[in-house]
Amino acid sequence: MSISRRTALKGLLTAGAVAATGGTARAALPPKRPDPEAVGLLYDSTQCIGCRACVTACRDANGLAPQPTSLRGAAYDAPTDLNAHTKTIIKLWNTGDAHGYVKTQCMHCVDPACVSVCMFSALHKTAGGIVAYDKDACIGCRYCQVACPFDVPKFEWASATPKIVKCELCRDRLAEGKEPACTAVCPRKAVIFGKRSDLLREAHHRIAASPDRYVPTVYGEHEAGGTQVLYLSSVSFAALGLPALGDQAIPYFTENLQHAIYQGFIAPVVLYGALAVVMFRNRKLTEESQEGQP
Repeated sequence: MSISRRTALKGLLTAGAVAATGGTARAALPPKRPDPEAVGLLYDSTQCIGCRACVTACRDANGLAPQPTSLRGAAYDAPTDLNAHTKTIIKLWNTGDAHGYVKTQCMHCVDPACVSVCMFSALHKTAGGIVAYDKDACIGCRYCQVACPFDVPKFEWASATPKIVKCELCRDRLAEGKEPACTAVCPRKAVIFGKRSDLLREAHHRIAASPDRYVPTVYGEHEAGGTQVLYLSSVSFAALGLPALGDQAIPYFTENLQHAIYQGFIAPVVLYGALAVVMFRNRKLTEESQEGQP
């Protein structure tokens, strides 16, 4: 009997398809729904004046070192993007006809791709829905960086003991009964903290009250399965640099595929069986070759 690697792989894929659609297959994993008690942020870009008080407060609250940038001969703490020392950033958007500011930080997804791919739960969801990080469990694989559709997690490349850096919604401050540093200092209340359900209600209220001021959509209500950081804008969210994403969370597809392939270990059994056949055949051919030698 002859079997090639292509045949073995074909058998594996067939088994996965059978597991996903066959009579004994379990139902697909249901999408994760937002917890109405989960906390988050509402950022209204029409209110932001770009003062960057939130960036400074975030640094102070998290013990992060400033990132000096030379500007007109003077040193300013002016990072251009999230990095190993910056958990939130204010960026300028410009459409040609208008310009403004946008705040960027972890979106605290309802069903986070970073959590789904983290092998040792270094990234995990807390009871309040915050995507938290445990540096002691992290092995530095950086799968979270690849998986995140918002390009949020950053790696400490310059450290001898590197870790992932991202916003954790000041969960240590929340434990003390305080609000996140960024919302506490915003002079215009462009970013506010609260339960996601309350923030979503407030966002829709603002749109209804001033329909000419806002795009009639709350970014994060449905994108990527929902996020706990919500955005309001007067221009397209693409102009703010936010990615266009479908309603389903990324882990909904990847975890259902794994669920289908590995349920009952059907696919692994087929693969190991095919490999066993290949090994048996190769050993038999080797023995026959040796017997034919003088």
